[in-house]
Amino acid sequence: MTALFLRDLKLSIRAGGGALVGVLFFLTVVAVIPFGVGPDLKLLSRIGPAIVWIGALLAALLGLDRLFQAERDDGSLDLMLMQDTPLVLTVLVKCFAHWTATSLPLVIASPLLGLFMNMDEAAIGATALTLLVGSPAITFIGAVGAAVAVALPRGGLLVSILVLPLTIPVLIFGVSAAYAAVEDPAPFLPPFLILIALTLFFAVIGPAAAALALRNTAD
Repeated sequence: MTALFLRDLKLSIRAGGGALVGVLFFLTVVAVIPFGVGPDLKLLSRIGPAIVWIGALLAALLGLDRLFQAERDDGSLDLMLMQDTPLVLTVLVKCFAHWTATSLPLVIASPLLGLFMNMDEAAIGATALTLLVGSPAITFIGAVGAAVAVALPRGGLLVSILVLPLTIPVLIFGVSAAYAAVEDPAPFLPPFLILIALTLFFAVIGPAAAALALRNTAD
């Protein structure tokens, strides 16, 4: 499992630029917002957590279609299906490797973009924390879409269409927790705990559904 994690981590970084492409796309999405909103610093500060979350969500969708594509292309997907290691565990490790290579850099870059949106320290910390907790759920959901579209030559758009509606609850509670931390620290805990619950839920359901989809695709 360690060898699989390191292998997928290298492939995720090399394929299409990996973390660098995601961070640049994240920066681009957040950077264009002030030009559309205008020079209202108070408005930028108020909508900052939502904009950072939306940018991170869209950037996290990049490369999801390649989660199982390398194994499909070189034929190792058949070996994954026949090995003694449970396929669910293999998918879980691949999801962690993909999250480490693509979403974790977004979490690290979010404080810098928070400053760009004129967010205060509490908002920046809360947004980064909610991204750290909630972004793995996006990867687990994306694994299902990637498994469904793995046999398609250009399944990137299909993966985004399948995954985006399912990530809306993660976005809602992530933004709600970030706003709650700024307005009143007391209400921060309920949406934050729900966000953790969503991540744990999809950590169980996502790899299992992806493994089932991979087996059906092979059949």
